Amino acid sequence: MPLTHGVEPLASLTRPPVGKILTLGQRGNDLFRGESHTNARRIYGGQTLGQALVAAGRTVERDHNPHSLHGHFIHPGRSDLPVDYIVERVRDGGSFTTRLVRALQNDRTILLATASFQRDEDGLTHQDTATTPAPVPENLPRFEDSLDASDPGDAQWLSQLMSNVGVEFRFPEEYPRLANRRGRRLPPRQRAWIRTPSRIGDESLLHAAGFAYCSDLFLLSSALPPHARHIDTPGLKLASLDHTVWLHAPFRADEWHLYEQHGYWMGGGRGIGRGRLYNRNGTLMASTMQEGLLRFR
Repeated sequence: MPLTHGVEPLASLTRPPVGKILTLGQRGNDLFRGESHTNARRIYGGQTLGQALVAAGRTVERDHNPHSLHGHFIHPGRSDLPVDYIVERVRDGGSFTTRLVRALQNDRTILLATASFQRDEDGLTHQDTATTPAPVPENLPRFEDSLDASDPGDAQWLSQLMSNVGVEFRFPEEYPRLANRRGRRLPPRQRAWIRTPSRIGDESLLHAAGFAYCSDLFLLSSALPPHARHIDTPGLKLASLDHTVWLHAPFRADEWHLYEQHGYWMGGGRGIGRGRLYNRNGTLMASTMQEGLLRFR
Protein backbone atom coordinates (compact mmCIF):
# COMPACT_ATOMS: atom_id res chain seq x y z
CA MET A 1 0.00 0.00 0.00
CA PRO A 2 1.43 3.43 -0.82
CA LEU A 3 2.32 5.79 1.98
CA THR A 4 0.04 8.48 0.55
CA HIS A 5 -1.96 9.10 -2.56
CA GLY A 6 0.33 9.97 -5.47
CA VAL A 7 3.50 8.68 -3.75
CA GLU A 8 5.13 5.48 -4.93
CA PRO A 9 5.25 2.72 -2.27
CA LEU A 10 8.63 2.84 -0.53
CA ALA A 11 8.90 -0.94 -0.65
CA SER A 12 8.99 -0.75 -4.44
CA LEU A 13 11.76 1.85 -4.58
CA THR A 14 15.38 0.90 -5.18
CA ARG A 15 18.29 3.12 -4.29
CA PRO A 16 20.79 4.06 -7.02
CA PRO A 17 23.65 1.55 -7.53
CA VAL A 18 26.64 3.26 -5.92
CA GLY A 19 29.13 0.71 -7.25
CA LYS A 20 27.92 1.38 -10.79
CA ILE A 21 27.95 5.15 -10.24
CA LEU A 22 31.59 4.96 -9.11
CA THR A 23 32.60 2.91 -12.17
CA LEU A 24 34.02 5.44 -14.62
CA GLY A 25 34.79 5.05 -18.29
CA GLN A 26 38.19 6.18 -19.54
CA ARG A 27 38.04 8.41 -22.60
CA GLY A 28 41.67 9.40 -22.94
CA ASN A 29 44.81 10.17 -20.96
CA ASP A 30 43.62 11.44 -17.56
CA LEU A 31 40.07 11.89 -18.87
CA PHE A 32 37.18 9.91 -17.37
CA ARG A 33 33.40 9.89 -17.71
CA GLY A 34 30.74 9.20 -15.09
CA GLU A 35 26.99 8.63 -15.24
CA SER A 36 24.24 9.30 -12.69
CA HIS A 37 21.97 6.24 -13.10
CA THR A 38 19.04 8.12 -11.51
CA ASN A 39 15.98 9.99 -12.71
CA ALA A 40 16.65 13.06 -10.56
CA ARG A 41 16.66 16.46 -12.21
CA ARG A 42 19.93 17.53 -10.59
CA ILE A 43 23.03 15.54 -9.74
CA TYR A 44 23.45 14.72 -6.06
CA GLY A 45 26.61 16.49 -4.87
CA GLY A 46 28.08 13.36 -3.31
CA GLN A 47 28.07 11.75 -6.73
CA THR A 48 30.50 14.27 -8.21
CA LEU A 49 32.69 14.10 -5.10
CA GLY A 50 32.92 10.31 -5.27
CA GLN A 51 33.47 10.22 -9.03
CA ALA A 52 36.13 12.94 -8.84
CA LEU A 53 38.04 10.94 -6.22
CA VAL A 54 37.88 7.79 -8.35
CA ALA A 55 39.11 9.73 -11.41
CA ALA A 56 42.03 11.14 -9.43
CA GLY A 57 42.86 7.74 -7.93
CA ARG A 58 43.01 6.09 -11.35
CA THR A 59 46.10 8.21 -12.10
CA VAL A 60 47.93 7.41 -8.84
CA GLU A 61 50.22 4.53 -7.89
CA ARG A 62 48.31 1.78 -6.06
CA ASP A 63 50.49 2.09 -2.92
CA HIS A 64 49.17 5.64 -2.36
CA ASN A 65 45.74 5.87 -0.69
CA PRO A 66 43.48 8.93 -0.53
CA HIS A 67 43.56 10.92 2.70
CA SER A 68 41.84 14.18 1.73
CA LEU A 69 39.43 15.55 -0.84
CA HIS A 70 38.47 19.22 -1.18
CA GLY A 71 35.68 20.13 -3.57
CA HIS A 72 34.03 23.39 -4.68
CA PHE A 73 30.61 23.11 -6.27
CA ILE A 74 30.55 25.65 -9.11
CA HIS A 75 27.34 24.96 -11.06
CA PRO A 76 24.52 22.44 -10.58
CA GLY A 77 24.74 19.36 -12.78
CA ARG A 78 22.04 17.51 -14.71
CA SER A 79 21.60 13.81 -14.05
CA ASP A 80 20.47 13.08 -17.62
CA LEU A 81 23.91 14.02 -18.99
CA PRO A 82 27.31 12.38 -18.39
CA VAL A 83 30.06 14.18 -16.48
CA ASP A 84 33.63 14.32 -17.78
CA TYR A 85 36.49 14.44 -15.26
CA ILE A 86 39.79 15.97 -16.37
CA VAL A 87 42.67 15.12 -14.03
CA GLU A 88 45.78 17.27 -13.72
CA ARG A 89 48.85 15.60 -12.22
CA VAL A 90 50.00 18.36 -9.88
CA ARG A 91 52.56 16.39 -7.87
CA ASP A 92 53.97 12.86 -7.72
CA GLY A 93 56.08 12.48 -4.60
CA GLY A 94 57.55 9.60 -2.69
CA SER A 95 55.09 10.05 0.18
CA PHE A 96 52.34 12.31 -1.17
CA THR A 97 50.62 12.66 -4.54
CA THR A 98 48.31 15.54 -5.48
CA ARG A 99 45.69 15.75 -8.21
CA LEU A 100 43.43 18.54 -9.46
CA VAL A 101 40.12 17.42 -10.96
CA ARG A 102 37.74 19.48 -13.07
CA ALA A 103 34.25 18.05 -13.62
CA LEU A 104 32.66 19.25 -16.85
CA GLN A 105 29.19 18.94 -18.28
CA ASN A 106 28.60 20.46 -21.74
CA ASP A 107 31.96 22.28 -21.32
CA ARG A 108 30.68 23.90 -18.11
CA THR A 109 32.57 23.33 -14.86
CA ILE A 110 30.31 21.91 -12.18
CA LEU A 111 32.99 20.89 -9.64
CA LEU A 112 36.64 21.72 -8.93
CA ALA A 113 38.38 19.30 -6.59
CA THR A 114 41.83 18.58 -5.22
CA ALA A 115 42.70 15.14 -3.92
CA SER A 116 45.76 14.10 -1.95
CA PHE A 117 47.11 10.57 -1.61
CA GLN A 118 49.71 9.17 0.80
CA ARG A 119 51.81 6.06 0.94
CA ASP A 120 50.98 4.11 4.13
CA GLU A 121 53.30 4.78 7.04
CA ASP A 122 53.41 4.35 10.82
CA GLY A 123 53.33 7.27 13.27
CA LEU A 124 52.05 8.57 16.59
CA THR A 125 48.30 8.26 17.00
CA HIS A 126 45.48 9.65 19.15
CA GLN A 127 41.93 10.98 18.75
CA ASP A 128 40.63 13.82 20.90
CA THR A 129 36.98 13.11 20.14
CA ALA A 130 34.43 10.49 21.09
CA THR A 131 30.84 9.56 20.45
CA THR A 132 28.16 8.58 22.93
CA PRO A 133 26.82 5.02 22.76
CA ALA A 134 24.06 4.39 20.23
CA PRO A 135 21.82 1.38 19.59
CA VAL A 136 23.31 -0.85 16.93
CA PRO A 137 21.75 -0.33 13.48
CA GLU A 138 20.37 -3.88 13.35
CA ASN A 139 18.12 -2.99 16.30
CA LEU A 140 16.81 0.22 14.72
CA PRO A 141 13.92 0.49 12.27
CA ARG A 142 14.52 1.49 8.70
CA PHE A 143 13.93 5.20 8.47
CA GLU A 144 11.10 4.72 5.99
CA ASP A 145 9.32 2.56 8.59
CA SER A 146 9.57 5.23 11.28
CA LEU A 147 7.64 7.94 9.43
CA ASP A 148 4.01 8.76 9.85
CA ALA A 149 2.30 7.27 6.82
CA SER A 150 -0.39 9.96 6.99
CA ASP A 151 2.08 12.80 6.41
CA PRO A 152 2.33 13.42 2.65
CA GLY A 153 5.19 15.88 3.05
CA ASP A 154 7.51 13.36 4.69
CA ALA A 155 6.38 10.56 2.39
CA GLN A 156 7.08 12.59 -0.75
CA TRP A 157 10.44 13.78 0.55
CA LEU A 158 11.63 10.31 1.51
CA SER A 159 10.37 8.78 -1.72
CA GLN A 160 12.46 11.21 -3.76
CA LEU A 161 15.49 10.76 -1.52
CA MET A 162 15.46 6.96 -1.75
CA SER A 163 15.06 7.07 -5.52
CA ASN A 164 17.91 9.51 -6.08
CA VAL A 165 20.55 8.87 -3.39
CA GLY A 166 22.20 5.49 -2.82
CA VAL A 167 22.64 5.70 0.95
CA GLU A 168 20.94 3.57 3.60
CA PHE A 169 20.51 5.31 6.94
CA ARG A 170 19.02 4.65 10.38
CA PHE A 171 18.68 7.25 13.13
CA PRO A 172 19.35 6.29 16.77
CA GLU A 173 17.38 9.39 17.83
CA GLU A 174 14.49 11.20 16.18
CA TYR A 175 15.66 12.89 13.01
CA PRO A 176 15.52 16.66 13.80
CA ARG A 177 13.63 17.35 10.57
CA LEU A 178 10.56 15.65 12.05
CA ALA A 179 10.65 17.78 15.21
CA ASN A 180 11.29 20.92 13.15
CA ARG A 181 8.16 20.19 11.11
CA ARG A 182 6.25 20.31 14.40
CA GLY A 183 7.76 23.75 15.10
CA ARG A 184 10.21 22.50 17.72
CA ARG A 185 13.71 24.02 17.98
CA LEU A 186 16.63 21.67 18.69
CA PRO A 187 20.42 21.90 19.05
CA PRO A 188 22.27 21.80 15.70
CA ARG A 189 23.27 18.15 15.97
CA GLN A 190 22.14 14.92 14.37
CA ARG A 191 23.57 11.49 13.72
CA ALA A 192 22.74 8.39 11.73
CA TRP A 193 24.15 4.99 10.95
CA ILE A 194 24.96 5.03 7.23
CA ARG A 195 26.23 2.67 4.54
CA THR A 196 25.85 2.05 0.84
CA PRO A 197 22.94 -0.39 0.42
CA SER A 198 24.87 -2.73 -1.90
CA ARG A 199 28.42 -4.10 -1.85
CA ILE A 200 30.93 -2.11 -3.88
CA GLY A 201 33.85 -4.51 -4.19
CA ASP A 202 37.10 -4.64 -2.27
CA GLU A 203 39.21 -1.85 -3.78
CA SER A 204 40.09 0.69 -1.06
CA LEU A 205 39.78 3.59 -3.50
CA LEU A 206 36.14 2.71 -4.19
CA HIS A 207 35.33 2.61 -0.48
CA ALA A 208 36.96 6.00 0.07
CA ALA A 209 34.91 7.31 -2.85
CA GLY A 210 31.86 5.52 -1.48
CA PHE A 211 32.10 7.49 1.75
CA ALA A 212 32.69 10.71 -0.19
CA TYR A 213 29.44 9.88 -1.96
CA CYS A 214 27.61 9.28 1.35
CA SER A 215 29.17 12.21 3.22
CA ASP A 216 27.12 14.90 1.48
CA LEU A 217 23.84 13.51 2.81
CA PHE A 218 22.15 15.65 5.52
CA LEU A 219 25.36 17.49 6.47
CA LEU A 220 24.25 21.02 5.61
CA SER A 221 20.80 20.50 7.14
CA SER A 222 22.44 20.10 10.57
CA ALA A 223 22.54 23.92 10.81
CA LEU A 224 18.73 24.25 10.64
CA PRO A 225 17.30 22.65 13.85
CA PRO A 226 17.87 25.73 16.11
CA HIS A 227 15.62 27.71 13.77
CA ALA A 228 12.81 25.11 13.57
CA ARG A 229 13.37 24.94 9.82
CA HIS A 230 14.09 22.01 7.50
CA ILE A 231 15.24 21.63 3.92
CA ASP A 232 11.70 21.71 2.52
CA THR A 233 10.67 24.84 4.41
CA PRO A 234 8.95 27.17 1.91
CA GLY A 235 11.27 29.94 0.74
CA LEU A 236 14.52 28.11 1.53
CA LYS A 237 17.22 27.99 -1.12
CA LEU A 238 19.85 25.39 -0.21
CA ALA A 239 23.01 24.59 -2.14
CA SER A 240 26.40 23.15 -1.21
CA LEU A 241 29.29 25.54 -1.83
CA ASP A 242 32.33 23.52 -0.77
CA HIS A 243 32.97 20.18 0.86
CA THR A 244 36.00 18.52 2.44
CA VAL A 245 36.60 14.89 3.39
CA TRP A 246 39.55 13.69 5.48
CA LEU A 247 40.10 9.93 5.55
CA HIS A 248 41.96 8.76 8.65
CA ALA A 249 42.09 5.02 7.98
CA PRO A 250 40.74 2.55 5.42
CA PHE A 251 37.22 1.23 5.99
CA ARG A 252 34.35 -0.26 4.02
CA ALA A 253 31.66 2.21 2.97
CA ASP A 254 29.20 -0.68 2.54
CA GLU A 255 29.32 -1.48 6.26
CA TRP A 256 27.53 0.48 9.00
CA HIS A 257 29.30 3.52 10.49
CA LEU A 258 27.90 6.21 12.78
CA TYR A 259 27.95 9.64 11.11
CA GLU A 260 27.65 12.54 13.59
CA GLN A 261 26.94 16.01 12.23
CA HIS A 262 27.15 19.42 13.92
CA GLY A 263 25.88 22.59 12.22
CA TYR A 264 27.92 24.88 14.44
CA TRP A 265 27.49 28.20 12.56
CA MET A 266 24.92 29.99 10.41
CA GLY A 267 24.84 33.58 9.19
CA GLY A 268 24.83 35.76 6.09
CA GLY A 269 22.73 33.24 4.20
CA ARG A 270 25.32 30.51 4.75
CA GLY A 271 25.84 27.64 7.16
CA ILE A 272 28.69 25.30 8.09
CA GLY A 273 28.37 21.67 9.09
CA ARG A 274 31.04 19.38 10.53
CA GLY A 275 30.87 15.60 10.37
CA ARG A 276 32.65 12.77 12.15
CA LEU A 277 32.44 9.12 11.13
CA TYR A 278 32.95 6.40 13.75
CA ASN A 279 33.10 2.65 13.49
CA ARG A 280 31.25 0.40 15.94
CA ASN A 281 34.17 0.56 18.38
CA GLY A 282 34.09 4.38 18.50
CA THR A 283 37.23 4.80 16.42
CA LEU A 284 37.23 7.96 14.30
CA MET A 285 37.53 6.87 10.66
CA ALA A 286 36.85 10.09 8.74
CA SER A 287 36.00 13.77 9.19
CA THR A 288 34.06 16.15 6.95
CA MET A 289 33.29 19.85 6.67
CA GLN A 290 30.82 21.63 4.40
CA GLU A 291 29.74 25.22 3.79
CA GLY A 292 26.55 25.89 1.95
CA LEU A 293 23.95 28.43 0.96
CA LEU A 294 20.98 28.54 3.35
CA ARG A 295 19.02 31.53 2.15
CA PHE A 296 15.43 32.26 3.12
CA ARG A 297 13.28 34.51 0.98
